[in-house]
Amino acid sequence: MKTNQLEKERIGKRGFWRRIQKNRTLICMLFPALLYVVVFSYIPMFGVTIAFKNYNYNDGILKSPWCGFDNFEYLKISGKLLDLTKNTLLYNLAFIVFGILFEVGFALMLSEITGRVFKKLSQAFMFLPYFISWVVVSTVMLNIFGQNGVLSNILSRFGIQDFSIYHQVRQWPVVMVAVRLWKQTGYGTVVYLAAIAGLSQEMFEAASIDGAGIFQKIRYVTIPSLKPTIFIMFLLSVGNIFRGDFGMFYQLMGNNQLLYETSDVIDTFVYRSLITSPNIGMSAAAGFYQSVLCFVTIVSVNWIVKKIDPEYTLF
Repeated sequence: MKTNQLEKERIGKRGFWRRIQKNRTLICMLFPALLYVVVFSYIPMFGVTIAFKNYNYNDGILKSPWCGFDNFEYLKISGKLLDLTKNTLLYNLAFIVFGILFEVGFALMLSEITGRVFKKLSQAFMFLPYFISWVVVSTVMLNIFGQNGVLSNILSRFGIQDFSIYHQVRQWPVVMVAVRLWKQTGYGTVVYLAAIAGLSQEMFEAASIDGAGIFQKIRYVTIPSLKPTIFIMFLLSVGNIFRGDFGMFYQLMGNNQLLYETSDVIDTFVYRSLITSPNIGMSAAAGFYQSVLCFVTIVSVNWIVKKIDPEYTLF
């Protein structure tokens, strides 16, 4: 029996090396990407130890004294951890859900446009905001919707004085989601347009023969065919659901303390804390806290998706 097991192991090893030799070209093409991931994703994971150390530049990461969970206590003592986590989660959830709806919706509309010139121009204008930095976006918003902005000057002629969108604390989440959709929808639309372009035209021809109209084709052919892409994009987005877009939140919100209650996220809070108290261990602790939450979330969501349909899972 042991002889048979050893023989199977030898055959398995030979088969493994044969597959490597057979696909050596593909492996060589994969190697740069694999090296990139190892160098920039896996090796830096060693830096997570800073979250449990009283880090100083003289001793470095290895020799800095351990401090246990003291760096996590700052987030806890501040009394804002729950609110910051809730804001980060809800904002990202809104970005993901509304983002998918708008991206798929615009992709479906653009795919049905027959005019080639109009279609290309529409894609270009939708994709353009993606390349505008958040610094420029925040400046434009301030000059239009600020207290001395264009909109405020127009409303003052109708008797509405000192209007500023930056004072509308309860409405600010709607503003953030709207700005995010305006800037990111074009990029996501291109992804779904590419997926629609890759669909077999035979399915649409068969639906036309059966008498299906445009909306019926979209409902019964296009959307079901896009489900794998939608699920994959959703799962990839969920992996960062507890990480705020620092550039967006900090540039749009700035240091406006009125908006901290509804729009402050973990990333902006940590940044402001580092300005007043440059404790690198505290920022590492916040990053570790976010990573753990993201890991638990993506594993849980992937497990749920696997129960619904195993074909749409990441792993």
